[in-house]
Amino acid sequence: MSRSGPGRFVRLPAGPARSAGPAADGVALHVLVEGSGPPVVLSAGLAMAWFDWDPVAELLVAAGRTVIRFDRPGHGLSAPAVRAPSAAGEAHRIAGLLDALGLGAERVTVAGHSIAAFHAEAFARLYPERTAAVVLVDGSVEERPRTVLPARVRTGAARVLGRAVTAAGLPAALGPWARRTAVRASRAGGADDPAARDLVRRCYRTGRLWRGALLENAAYPDTAAEVLALRAELPLTAPATVLAGHDPGARRPDLRWLARQAALADALGARFVVAEPAGHLVMLDRPHQVARAVLYAVGPEAPSTPGAL
Repeated sequence: MSRSGPGRFVRLPAGPARSAGPAADGVALHVLVEGSGPPVVLSAGLAMAWFDWDPVAELLVAAGRTVIRFDRPGHGLSAPAVRAPSAAGEAHRIAGLLDALGLGAERVTVAGHSIAAFHAEAFARLYPERTAAVVLVDGSVEERPRTVLPARVRTGAARVLGRAVTAAGLPAALGPWARRTAVRASRAGGADDPAARDLVRRCYRTGRLWRGALLENAAYPDTAAEVLALRAELPLTAPATVLAGHDPGARRPDLRWLARQAALADALGARFVVAEPAGHLVMLDRPHQVARAVLYAVGPEAPSTPGAL
């Protein structure tokens, strides 16, 4: 397995990375950079952490890639979130992180899982000159995002709930259990969580993660609507891959989800790949297939290290 840390912390300056909007909010990010070669950014889904990419990162490093993993605010080991996220804000965060790492002049392949697929697509649209390819790993899909309550109400409620949950001691009592339960439910065949227990305890026993996840979830419909607006305004010029997880052995295989992923690929003009058997956590169930999707995202060329996959 690829070593999962401790990595390092990078504090991005608050303020604009470019005229399109704010790059970051001054939050210190936990970052792990491994390998050498063309850069790849891996961003995990809601309430997930950098170590969930371990099997994929190991394969990509062996194939001659520089792999950059980071935790968004409130996730993993990064500092607490200070404001609700947005698609553009997270795209600018990725750009600011690459600048801080001295990779501002390089074109990168950005892979986003679940909600982070919104961020990866936003990056590719806002920074076409910096994007080599984009890979959406069982990414979130919202054809017509709708909200009942205003964003400020949802965000305020998430903050209040996060403080209440933390004050009640629920993260320390239930955090690791909730993580293990969610991972089993999101893997093919209900496979166990492979993450090291000490890392899970370190990340999931804190109210910081619960508050960050609640805040990100509260902003989900706004982020989805923002991505739809970006699609209407900015072309996707980089090669794109939609990689969908599918478990044909499940009691009720979710064929509707697979169809929605295929429709997303059509809408983006993207290559469509099905990983099976795989649950939502495709990078844990089918790491080789995710790594291949990343390596071949820019074209049919073979990986730089023959036989690496």
